Amino acid sequence: MTEHVVTLDLDGVMDKAGLMDRCARDLELPDWFGRNWDALADSLSDRTVWPAGAVERGLVVVVRNWQPYAKARPEEWVTAQDVFADAVARASSLTVALALG
Repeated sequence: MTEHVVTLDLDGVMDKAGLMDRCARDLELPDWFGRNWDALADSLSDRTVWPAGAVERGLVVVVRNWQPYAKARPEEWVTAQDVFADAVARASSLTVALALG
């Protein structure tokens, strides 16, 4: 069975607030999403908020156009990567992949 793939497109994102807004939009996070690092980790690893079909098949989040944000806010980007890694460790059927092209 093929995983459910969602694209998190960070084109134009230059700060944490922009990242959180884009995560809420692209990942279709619930209204209770608190737009902070802990809430992002909780939302990513909470299978009850995943898109329809992802719970059964697994969820792959492909992060695109992340390089400008990483360059503009390197400390925040390190934190974002830690949050992604923590969420993956907590939800074995979650994969977060950084697109290089």
